[in-house]
Amino acid sequence: MSKKVAYCAMLIALAMIFSYVEALLPIDFGIPGVKLGIANIVVVVGLYIMWTREVMVISAVRIVLVGILFGNVMSIAYSLAGGVSHNIGQLIVAMILVENMKLIAYIPVLLIAGAVTGFIIGLLSSRIVPVMQSYTCRLE
Repeated sequence: MSKKVAYCAMLIALAMIFSYVEALLPIDFGIPGVKLGIANIVVVVGLYIMWTREVMVISAVRIVLVGILFGNVMSIAYSLAGGVSHNIGQLIVAMILVENMKLIAYIPVLLIAGAVTGFIIGLLSSRIVPVMQSYTCRLE
């Protein structure tokens, strides 16, 4: 049990560091709301070395802690929506707040950006997983 807790804590800390570094980097895709999401590498790699339940906890804890430290309540709520539902939920909230239903046209942009960044995260994770698996087996 303590080995599992140590791995979870390590992955949460690593994901938080990635989130912080991403917040510091001046990467501008030129599209509002689009970011690389490098902390998701930890989640993807975690799925290979841990069980889904633990990885979901890691992701949720990371989102809440990063939201508290570097964001606000709205950033936590947006992040918890996750992936595509995050993008759709974000647009729905924006349409309500600015009272402009024309923002729905932004969905294709966000979905394409999500697919591209997801591919990049998947590619990076596929390079990391074999190294991690050589040092550990799936935690019981």
